[in-house]
Amino acid sequence: MEFDRSTVAPVGDASTRDRVARSILENGASTAAELAERLALTPAAVRRHLDHMVSEGVVEGREQKVYGSRGRGRPAKVFALTGAGRDQFDQQYDDLAAQALRFLAETGGDDAVMEFARRRVAYVAPDYERIVAAEPHLSPAEALARVFSAQGYAASARELPLAGAADQLCQQHCPVSHVAHEFPQLCEAETEAIGKVLGTHVQRLATIAHGDGVCTTCIPKSKEG
Repeated sequence: MEFDRSTVAPVGDASTRDRVARSILENGASTAAELAERLALTPAAVRRHLDHMVSEGVVEGREQKVYGSRGRGRPAKVFALTGAGRDQFDQQYDDLAAQALRFLAETGGDDAVMEFARRRVAYVAPDYERIVAAEPHLSPAEALARVFSAQGYAASARELPLAGAADQLCQQHCPVSHVAHEFPQLCEAETEAIGKVLGTHVQRLATIAHGDGVCTTCIPKSKEG
């Protein structure tokens, strides 16, 4: 990832801001304290960089969501990438991919686009089986997170605090989000592939392609879990 170097920020500052942005991308919305711990920086230094990044429109501050009872005081502010911040991580061939899919849609129709989308995620089943065989202790959501992280999705698994019987697969980045905004078949095929490897219905709760901050999918826990 390369931020615009035309700003007057020193090279060292720009490099640190790249690290801050990537940490948010890979770990989701984060507090200044969490970023400082991950990057071995002081909270004050992180806040200085965050202030600059907010002014550039790269990140935005949000009130942290609190599950369960809330303690005294205001919740900590978390920082998330904006659309402009995500743009700087996107692959440089988005336009070419979109043009190719438009041509496919014009010549082969929506069915052809869907078939392409399914072939694109054909890696999910064999990669999932390989990971589960090597690490059987992983939950389905954790194994899927490994699968998608290897493909550049910066994925993680989180336990839903109130659901009990399900986890949440979170994809902090989507390499094809711009193209998927125009061609939702890419998201549909991905959800379909997840359901097939698990042998059950899964629910996609949010997608980056449609303006959400993260792609989230509800993943039923294994019976043993």
